[in-house]
Parts: sequence; structure tokens; C-alpha cells
Amino acid sequence: MAKAAKPKHIAIAGNIGAGKTTLTEALSKHYKWIPQFEDVENNPYLNDFYEEMPRWSFNLQIYFLNSRLNQLLEIERGSETIIQDRTIYEDANIFAPNLHDMGLMSKRDFDNYYQFFQTLKSMVKPPDLLIYLQASVPTLVGQIQKRGREYEENIRLDYLKKLNEYYNKWIEGYREGPLLIINVDKNNFAEKEEDMGEIINKVDAQLFGLF
Repeated sequence: MAKAAKPKHIAIAGNIGAGKTTLTEALSKHYKWIPQFEDVENNPYLNDFYEEMPRWSFNLQIYFLNSRLNQLLEIERGSETIIQDRTIYEDANIFAPNLHDMGLMSKRDFDNYYQFFQTLKSMVKPPDLLIYLQASVPTLVGQIQKRGREYEENIRLDYLKKLNEYYNKWIEGYREGPLLIINVDKNNFAEKEEDMGEIINKVDAQLFGLF
């Protein structure tokens, strides 16, 4: 039986430090997919946000929503298979509610933001495969320290822990399309070739399997 046509959109989700960028790079290289990364360098709000979260949280989330939507529209217009580092769902289901929970985004701003997200979500297609990198807080902390990004130095443990709870809750209820969960505590794909091979086998089964 011939391989099915490749889907157009693979997305990688996971908490800060889970390894999304590393996996996006590796899979794009292996499958010759076009990678789409989060533009951290040119984000006009990120530094201000980490300095003064309540003031800049809404602005930052709107910026992310817009850039993510632009990515999705590009994917739908294009003819190539794209692999996306982080999804539009994560901003709305994890980061924004967490900011609201922590008193860093007002209820009014959060409700406005979330309704806007729901409108946009109804206009775009979900990914053909979502890969979720699940990691415990110690694993995340280790990987964040290893890469040494300056603006991430102030991230608190309770912040990562809360994000993880939101991630796991979101993934438990994820029904938008096919889902592959990789446990990063057990799978060290960044450093072990056989672990990366295991992920590639699972992706093959999801995308090109006969079931």
C-alpha cells in the first residue's frame, strides 16, 4: 500500500524548556519539513513583560495570538508540510489563564482575549498531528539552565509548576485531532540518537501507518 500523502501541519507543544525547538529542528531535518519558530528575538513585549507582568501581559498575549494566527494562515496557503514550534492553543489554554490566575491579567482582559481566541480558532484548521512534550519541573529547570537565556533566569518554580498543570489539563481534554505524547523525563532525544529514533518511529506510525 502506498504511503498516504503527507499532512500539511505538524505542531509541537510543551512547557518552557521541554525541548520544542530542538525537536522541531530535528524532525524538519529528517522529514525535509519547513520549520516555523517562535520569534523570540523580535518580540517587542517580552523584556517589558518579564520586568512588569501585570502591565504587559495582555499586550504580549495579543502579540502572540496575532503572530501565531499569521503562521496558521501561511500554513493553510502553502503547499509544503510545516512543523510548528508551539501552537495557538497554548497561549489561550495555558499562558493566558495562568496569568489571570496569578493576578497578572485582569478578568476583563482575559475574557476579551479568550473570546477573541475562540473566534480565531473557528477560522483555522487544527494540526494534522500534535506532538506534546511532557516533562516534570526538574527536567524543565535543568534544560532551561542549560540553554542560559537571560530573560528566563527569573522564571520561578511555582510558575513552571502551574504551567505544567495547565498543560496536562489541556492535553487530557485535547480533541482537535491526532495527538502524540512524548515523555521527556524518559526520552532524552536531544542527546540520544536511539531516543530520537523512537520518536521518528512513532511519528511515522501516526502519519504513514495503515491505521
